[in-house]
Amino acid sequence: MTPENSQPPSRREYIPGVCNLGRNEVIARYLTAIIGYVTTAVLAFFLIVNQIPLLFRLVVFIPAFIGSIGFLQGFWRFCVAYGIRGVFNVSSSIGKTDTVEQAEFRKKDRRTAFVIIWLSALIASCVTAIVCVYPK
Repeated sequence: MTPENSQPPSRREYIPGVCNLGRNEVIARYLTAIIGYVTTAVLAFFLIVNQIPLLFRLVVFIPAFIGSIGFLQGFWRFCVAYGIRGVFNVSSSIGKTDTVEQAEFRKKDRRTAFVIIWLSALIASCVTAIVCVYPK
């Protein structure tokens, strides 16, 4: 193995449907996850302690979804928005993207993006259900 290949693939190249983010982009996704999950925890605590009715507790889905999608994007080193738009960024610059030229690669990226969206929605739904069923 050469030194350039000693790094994980996600740190050296774009891999269709697997990796479309570089290190700095991954860090940004984890920061989004932290903000989303902290907001979820604070909001859930407020809603439960103040015995807010069930209908209003559903709002916890939003920050839980943001936290989940941020975490999964960081963990998978894959940006949902980039995957849907057909771009990638494995450079050290945040927001600078290159276009995915091959249609087959764009299809793989979109599939992965939608898997992350659905998993994030599932996680957020579970968190929301817990907050909603917690005793008043």
